[in-house]
Amino acid sequence: MVSVTEQTTESNHDRADKLPRTWDPKAVEAELYQGWVDAGYFTADPTSKKPGYSIVLPPPNVTGQLHMGHALDHTLMDALARRKRMQGFEVLWLPGMDHAGIATQSKVEAMLKESEGRSRYDYDREEFIEKVWEWKRRYGGTITSQMRAIGDSVDWSRERFTLDEGLSKAVQTIFKKLYDADMIYQANRLVNWSPVLETAVSDIEVVYKDVEGELVSIRYGSLNDDEPHVIVATTRVETMLGDVAVAVHPDDERYRDLVGTTLPHPFRGDLTLQVIADDYVDPEFGSGAVKITPAHDPNDYAMGLRHNLDMPVIMDKTGHIDGTGTQFDGLSREEARVRVREALAEQGRIVKEVRPYIHSVGHSERSGEAIEPRLSLQWWVRVDELAAMSGDAIREGDTTIHPKSLEPRYFDWVDDMHDWCISRQLWWGHRIPIWYGPDGEVICVGPDEQAPEGYVQDPDVLDTWFSSALWPFSTMGWPERTPELEKFYPTSVLVTAYDILFFWVARMMMFGTFAAKTTPEILGEGRNGRPQVPFTDLFLHGLVRDEHGKKMSKSLGNGIDPMDWVDNYGADALRFTLARGANPGVDLPVGEDSAQSSRNFATKLFNATRFALMNGAVSEGLPERSTLTDADRWILDRLEQVRAGVDSYLDDYQFAKANEALYQFAWNEFCDWYLEIAKVQIPREGTTERGETTRRVLGHVLDALLRLLHPAMPFVTEVLWKALTDRESIVVSSWPSIADTNGGAEVDTDAERRITDVVKLVTEIRRFRSDQGVRPSQKVPARLDFAACDLVDLEDAVRSLVRIEEPSADFQASASLEVRLGAATITVELDTSGTVDVAAERKRLEKDLATAEKELETTGKKLGNDAFLSKAPDAVVDKIRHRQRIAREEVERISKRLQELN
Repeated sequence: MVSVTEQTTESNHDRADKLPRTWDPKAVEAELYQGWVDAGYFTADPTSKKPGYSIVLPPPNVTGQLHMGHALDHTLMDALARRKRMQGFEVLWLPGMDHAGIATQSKVEAMLKESEGRSRYDYDREEFIEKVWEWKRRYGGTITSQMRAIGDSVDWSRERFTLDEGLSKAVQTIFKKLYDADMIYQANRLVNWSPVLETAVSDIEVVYKDVEGELVSIRYGSLNDDEPHVIVATTRVETMLGDVAVAVHPDDERYRDLVGTTLPHPFRGDLTLQVIADDYVDPEFGSGAVKITPAHDPNDYAMGLRHNLDMPVIMDKTGHIDGTGTQFDGLSREEARVRVREALAEQGRIVKEVRPYIHSVGHSERSGEAIEPRLSLQWWVRVDELAAMSGDAIREGDTTIHPKSLEPRYFDWVDDMHDWCISRQLWWGHRIPIWYGPDGEVICVGPDEQAPEGYVQDPDVLDTWFSSALWPFSTMGWPERTPELEKFYPTSVLVTAYDILFFWVARMMMFGTFAAKTTPEILGEGRNGRPQVPFTDLFLHGLVRDEHGKKMSKSLGNGIDPMDWVDNYGADALRFTLARGANPGVDLPVGEDSAQSSRNFATKLFNATRFALMNGAVSEGLPERSTLTDADRWILDRLEQVRAGVDSYLDDYQFAKANEALYQFAWNEFCDWYLEIAKVQIPREGTTERGETTRRVLGHVLDALLRLLHPAMPFVTEVLWKALTDRESIVVSSWPSIADTNGGAEVDTDAERRITDVVKLVTEIRRFRSDQGVRPSQKVPARLDFAACDLVDLEDAVRSLVRIEEPSADFQASASLEVRLGAATITVELDTSGTVDVAAERKRLEKDLATAEKELETTGKKLGNDAFLSKAPDAVVDKIRHRQRIAREEVERISKRLQELN
């Protein structure tokens, strides 16, 4: 830890008093953030002459709260926005929320059931929607307060909501343009159906779980083995009420004579079962025959299309059997599963004992029940042309994906995309602008049009992803031509996790290119005659996982609330932990140790700045380079090397490498070495030319370092930078350039070599002292030839750092070590006599040896466990290997020292 020099001038004490005695994030973060907002630092000016830079925030659900994935997303976007402001860009980071159709309606329906004992059907549509708006006004702001808590530098004056008036106009406009271009149509198709929510849901709202079901083998056809019959197996026996066929493989000799014939349905006189041949059937699996229920199974539906089969729907919107004309009508699908099996058994059609069967079943993410594949009349977007434009935008370099390794995943989706179901049977959302006339007329009504009297609007609303697909340009005023679109569109970068690459990113690309193609006068021309894209860069980060690499989930109980980390460690610790681990496209494991480490880093910066201020550090330009010491030139050269590396990394979205470089420089080189040497160069009393030069270098480096760290750690850097510089705010300071580091001077390789030698010499002497059992605070006489290792000018620093004194005339060495520095080997002789309590030292070493041996045993067991090695992430295994290596070295070192004591 950086200590504070005891003897300082009164003026230096005054400067240090600008800082609190200790770093307490909770005491300052909220006030700092509100000060930035009030000062207008985050408000974008579309009339500015500065170059534009823009990001639209992926809109979180209005029902939601920030989870660790959001926190990572927001940290990275904020880091980009803050850096670009400092680089002189006019930055628009536009916030907003998604109305989250299913999630919000479900939450409000549950609330009404609990508080009033009523369902949505107890209200008319307008009354229910007003209930949702009331809920939104009361509870929908949680996530915005959390965004403020972590420091999001968004332009709150431009906050949008996917159901606000402007975005509603954009939705109607794009729908009509697509409809008029014959790219939106209505059709009966198989969809994911939620019987609880009574609506179609998207693929992203379906989660798959292994469930224990039963495998039932049914005999269709004659009960006589000598007469035509087929045996099929199913885990959903109730769906046989909608069976219209039995499929076999064309080359299966067992069924060749049955193909083209029909079998009677056991319960329905209105249905017969065609025996069809299809290559999809695996003749080696089970009986080689498959029952076909086209209206309730995706594979069967595809086969039904190929063979032009009837597709009777056997369940209503609540998942109850309906319209079969059988005794099972009115039963839930779970009840029918039992009753149908019992009825088949009574007919003698259950040919094998019913047995348990584990299989994967899709469940509604929102309501929890099993999804029912169901044929349903829905609205669809024809995606062929849209998907082609989306793929071309990446292939032609109009938009660049970072990392490039994720391009194939993008192309897999857009090159094989199926038409998109955009209708939902909800009340909360953008109502589909289709109207039906009294004589069967169908018209699409645009935002500035009125439906004729007597026409009725379609009751469905649009999929939430439909409106969020317009987000990059609808939020800036499209379809109007606005100053924001002129200045900030296309957006500079989209930052999001790779897992929604298809569900949101591809759809934004589809609608963005379509809108640009149809309104180029508003959104501008793209490259080489292609449609304008919604964003020029696409950065895809990984998922945040727990410290063992497992996905965070409520069921596992391993989730981390980012606001807990803000409360316990501060927003900077949360942000720096995430930014330091954010490699493009790679998942990020985090745990409490990571947050504590980042909090310690913030405290280290705080103490370093306090020390610098108490020792007169100033940020007022550098002295002539010729007046600088080796340490001064070395730290300035290292600062420039780090600055250049950080710029290169951040330009390539390599957040982890950039922040790791800053961490290592700040902690290991600046705090642990330069500050310690500066203590020697700055006199405890009075002034010297070397001391004044060091104060200016110290302040200069700290100034640039804080600005480099500001994008990831905005709060602590603001407090420290203002205390150091006495200027307005680090938010509106300039991003460090080469002029802020070593001024573009050639790297002083001699100074670099000498400081490298000092670091090695000091490290070896400290290790040797520790091995000898010398207390860290104990000064001991020592003799070494500083001239021989070219460190004469750094002798005072070395002696201070390792607490060794000039030898007396009668000096007698009791221990020595040799240190290799470059081409020379230096002998260091120390007199440690009288400084070591041999018995106490032996006891301490024996305790340390036991600890090291235990660590070696523990890591050895883990690395010898094949099951652990096959499941653990590479980063976790590497960490354990590193621990094992350190433990082995410690065992060897301590054992050797114990032998010496004996």
